[in-house]
Amino acid sequence: QMQLVGAGGGLVQAGDSLRLSCAASGPIFAGYAMGWFRQAPGQERDFVAAISDTGRYTLVADSVKGRFTISRDNTKNTAYLQMNSLKPEDTAVYYCAARSYANINIDSRMYDYWGQGTQVTVSS
Repeated sequence: QMQLVGAGGGLVQAGDSLRLSCAASGPIFAGYAMGWFRQAPGQERDFVAAISDTGRYTLVADSVKGRFTISRDNTKNTAYLQMNSLKPEDTAVYYCAARSYANINIDSRMYDYWGQGTQVTVSS
């Protein structure tokens, strides 16, 4: 059973940066692809970014391309989401997730474990 703890959210102004982290414990972290999703009030949970088990492959949603970067450090059992040039529309609860496969997937239903979510609020 993998446990994920997300952190790094907060209240920032438009144009600022934040780095979210997702610390994993339990099974071998390096065997899991990781993803970040976000959910704004009244909306569905949307894909943001994903990274393969080794970190060789990454994918980010078009809405954040060029601003957000996903990475991981398997020696620290941690995944990251670097968010630059934040916009008010990025405001949401951000969730990290792990799936027990090596490859990337953008479908939240394909993930086995979830963090508790961290709030990101961007003011204009």
